[in-house]
Amino acid sequence: MDNQLVAQCEQVAKQWIDSDCYDAETKKAVKAMVENSDKTELIDSFYKTLEFGTGGLRGIMGPGTNRMNIYTVGAATQGLSNYLNINFKDRDEISVVVGHDCRNNSRLFAETAANIFSANGIKVYLFEDMRPTPEMSFAIRHLGCQSGIILTASHNPKEYNGYKAYWDDGAQVLAPHDKGIIAEVNKVKVEDIKFEGNPALIQIIGKEIDQIYLDKVHTLSIDPEAIKRQKDLKIVYTPLHGTGMMLIPDSLKLWGFENVHCVPEQMVKDGNFPTVKSPNPENGEALTMALDLAKRIDADIVMASDPDADRVGMACKNDKGEWVLIDGNQTCMIFLYYIIMNRKAQGKMQPNDFVVKTIVTTELIKAIADKNNIKMFDCYTGFKWIARLIRLNEGKLQYIGGGEESYGFLAEDFCRDKDAVSACSLLAEICAWAKDQGKTLYDVLMEIYLEYGLAVNKTINVVKPGKTGADEIKAMMENFRANRPAEIAGSRVVCTKDYEALKEFDADGTEKALDAVDFPEPSNVLQWYTEDGTKVSVRPSGTEPKIKFYVEVKGTMQCPKCYAGAVADAHEKIEAVKKSLGL
Repeated sequence: MDNQLVAQCEQVAKQWIDSDCYDAETKKAVKAMVENSDKTELIDSFYKTLEFGTGGLRGIMGPGTNRMNIYTVGAATQGLSNYLNINFKDRDEISVVVGHDCRNNSRLFAETAANIFSANGIKVYLFEDMRPTPEMSFAIRHLGCQSGIILTASHNPKEYNGYKAYWDDGAQVLAPHDKGIIAEVNKVKVEDIKFEGNPALIQIIGKEIDQIYLDKVHTLSIDPEAIKRQKDLKIVYTPLHGTGMMLIPDSLKLWGFENVHCVPEQMVKDGNFPTVKSPNPENGEALTMALDLAKRIDADIVMASDPDADRVGMACKNDKGEWVLIDGNQTCMIFLYYIIMNRKAQGKMQPNDFVVKTIVTTELIKAIADKNNIKMFDCYTGFKWIARLIRLNEGKLQYIGGGEESYGFLAEDFCRDKDAVSACSLLAEICAWAKDQGKTLYDVLMEIYLEYGLAVNKTINVVKPGKTGADEIKAMMENFRANRPAEIAGSRVVCTKDYEALKEFDADGTEKALDAVDFPEPSNVLQWYTEDGTKVSVRPSGTEPKIKFYVEVKGTMQCPKCYAGAVADAHEKIEAVKKSLGL
């Protein structure tokens, strides 16, 4: 073990123990770390300060500079308060929305943040209880606020919590405000944090915002007549113990669905997520209880939202009547296909309509957009980039939908973050529309593949925890940049995109700049495109200790019954890609 690093961590830890700014319980826990002969926890808790990045904070809860606690949350909120007071100094009143999810300490952190904002003279709209992230985003614009935060670690394991900061357009902060806020947060010392709130500046909000938001979500319905005919569609839904339980069943009812079955054991608010290994609808295991219920009642569709109800996962029956999981790429594709096809059928499509996907999301979405003459934008991973494109095109183009492979979709522009409330409602409508024609969602997916081609996607997560893991991930990215692969799985690499350098390289090394409008700043992402249509993207996760590889390979499919064999062939190709990259 690095003795110098241990000494540095002990020095910072002792400052916490000796300071009057920290509570007794925190000091006791830090003292135990220092006195423990195993210094692993001490190092992980103090080897750095939990960074307030462009997306906010996310980390394991506990005492320490590298942990989520009232002091790291406090420093973030004090820094954001300082920035708001500088940036909006000419306003009579600056206001923010504060929301939170179901996680342990989320309410504590939300109330702590509300107190700090109010102590800095900022009006706070604090949700009475947990609420979905998209509703918080909506509330910022609805209430005319300058900022907002939500305390959530999205779909991370139970040990984590997080803090996401938003701007006045309801989207997560981007340049120049992200850097400005980070600079202010980095200036804050614990003694600067104003923990004593001003109750006169804190207003509790709840059901009145819920109803306005749900009414807006209902305006997204494209084919309400299909719902009327299929109102008895059997829907199974689970919130995985999270915020979706507050609104999604109500939204489905408002849309006209009368046969919704919620998984009772998971309609319980619990930050320990006792019924799942991980509260992530991207993991099939998280849908186990919902699928069990679906099989018992012979349901038509299963839907699950993550703890802050921005992601949605789903399952449906295949052509053999077996329940199959539909991944994020497929779900996003189904959403956009339905929106485009039905807007066209109803004569609602306009020449200025556009859709958005992220660079790691399936290229079949581009094929759908191109064939239907719909403008499509690519952007970086994360819905703040989709929100940026909505903002840049306001008054010029009309956003009709966008999404990403990680189970996020946004069907509206009145909210500026991915939204499982509207996504679940629209997904149920798509299922009703399909059933109205004697089809299933699986049939719709097969029709898309037959018309636009087959692509199979797989995300490979290589987990590297702690400081040593962070160093390994950094070294892996450096190696990939220094030694660009000439071929992957036997197919020549014809294009490399390096989003950190903001350059694109062809097979002979000729380079050109990436589009500065679509990609306005560097991002630590690499992509390789091969002659046979394979696309590989690699990036370190911004929220978890892992490096992520997104692999897409093309397949050949002549009929729905060919699907299983085509997918099996594609997975063999994916295994060859992994071998090529040393995974």
